Amino acid sequence: MTTWIARPETADDVAAIRAVNLAAFPTAEEADLVEALRADPQVWIEGLSIVAVGPDGVPAGHALLTRCHVGGHPALALAPCAVLPSAQRTGAGSTAIRAALSAARARHAEENLVVVLGHADYYPRFGFVPASRLGVRAPFEVPDEAMMALVLDETRPTPAGTIRYPAPFGV
Repeated sequence: MTTWIARPETADDVAAIRAVNLAAFPTAEEADLVEALRADPQVWIEGLSIVAVGPDGVPAGHALLTRCHVGGHPALALAPCAVLPSAQRTGAGSTAIRAALSAARARHAEENLVVVLGHADYYPRFGFVPASRLGVRAPFEVPDEAMMALVLDETRPTPAGTIRYPAPFGV
C-alpha cells in the first residue's frame, strides 16, 4: 500500500499536474482548465493546488481549489480533481482533497464555502452535502445530488445563491 504525501504544488510540478489530468480524463479539457485558472490572478490562490506524491516524489494525484462566487460572495470551487489511472483507488485523490480542504480552512480567508460538481457517492466522505441544502444553486441544470457544497467553518456566515464560476470554466 502506497503512503501518499500531500503538499502544495511547486513550479516544478506544473508539467506533472498536466500529465495527471491528461491521463485521468478522456480529453485535454481539464488539463487546459488548470492552466487557465493558474494564469488568472483573480481566481488562483497560492497553496490551494495540492499534489499527492508517493515515495518517488512524483505527483500521482491533484486537487485544485480556486475562487468562485456564490450569491456574489467569494467561495471556492473544487475542480478538477485527478489521479493517474495506475494510482486510482489507492488514496491519492482523497489525500489531495483532504489536504486542499485543510489548507483552505487554515487560511481563515473570506471564502467559507466549497462547491463541487461530482459523484454523489464520493464527495460526501469529505463532508460535502447537496448544495441545495445550503441554498446554493448551479448556474446550469444538474441533478441535485451531484452539485455539492461544504462549509469550512460552521461558526462563520455561509453564502447562498447561484454559483458564478471563473471564466475559464466556460459556464
